[in-house]
Amino acid sequence: MMSFKVAHHPLFCLPLPEGHRFPMAKYRLLPQTLLADGIIKPSQFFVPRMATVDEILTTHSKDYWQMLDELTLPAKDCRKIGLPMSQDLIDRERYVVGATIDCAKYALTDGISLSTSGGTHHAFADSGEGFCVLNDVCVASNVLLNEGLAKKILILDLDVHQGNGNASIMADNPSVFVMSLHGEKNYPYHKPASDLDIALVDGMGDDEYLSLLKYHLPKALDEFKPDFIFYIAGVDVLTDDRLGRINLTMNGLYERERYVVQTAHHRQIPMTVVMGGGYAPDVEVIVRGHSAVFGVSLALLA
Repeated sequence: MMSFKVAHHPLFCLPLPEGHRFPMAKYRLLPQTLLADGIIKPSQFFVPRMATVDEILTTHSKDYWQMLDELTLPAKDCRKIGLPMSQDLIDRERYVVGATIDCAKYALTDGISLSTSGGTHHAFADSGEGFCVLNDVCVASNVLLNEGLAKKILILDLDVHQGNGNASIMADNPSVFVMSLHGEKNYPYHKPASDLDIALVDGMGDDEYLSLLKYHLPKALDEFKPDFIFYIAGVDVLTDDRLGRINLTMNGLYERERYVVQTAHHRQIPMTVVMGGGYAPDVEVIVRGHSAVFGVSLALLA
């Protein structure tokens, strides 16, 4: 049986003020659930390193990084991010980015790797928003390209919110193809153009969602011919998500994950999976949703 690596760091779950609307507990509960359910063995987990400043600067501006590093980001910019600024937060974000880079390098050998965090697709080169400080997938993409480890990268973003940071950062990069399925009327309200944007109407269910994915993904793979995929596997498409407005059942989500992992596996394209968003009122639903992609990876690669 083929094994794959899973990145986890204790700092992924950073304490937040009581009543904060970001479901930080999912980052503590997900690895526990994966182990308890026998989906992942303890030996598959690894502790990622912090992304280096040089890696961060492949993507983010020096001025923005300096304000983060010195904790001098203006209050209005902190409000856009929506997380309390602290040294622990900056360290956490560096581990999140480091995890995605490390996972990408494992995927080159193992075919797939997954992080229990990441998908911070609302972070721009010079600012953050929507709970995103640094853009892990864009940094990891630039690192792979700069090191000659990939030539053409597909960013497959199935979080319900369009990755405006991904679209903006990669707008002029012909080596990266950004494909996003997202709520047409959902946040962000200004959506810079990705290479392929597929807008979803409010209330869309399993059948229509899956048929759009199964039509557009093979087409993008055939036309762009990537040699690496980053997959942002947001579970905020689930029917009871507070911020999603899309009506995928848990079965529909499992089918989405099975299809994406199987497609990459059959085409022998290495893939790194990051978690993206999930905002169901019950954190157990979020964790169950996120565990699906690990379960189908195990099943397909067994």
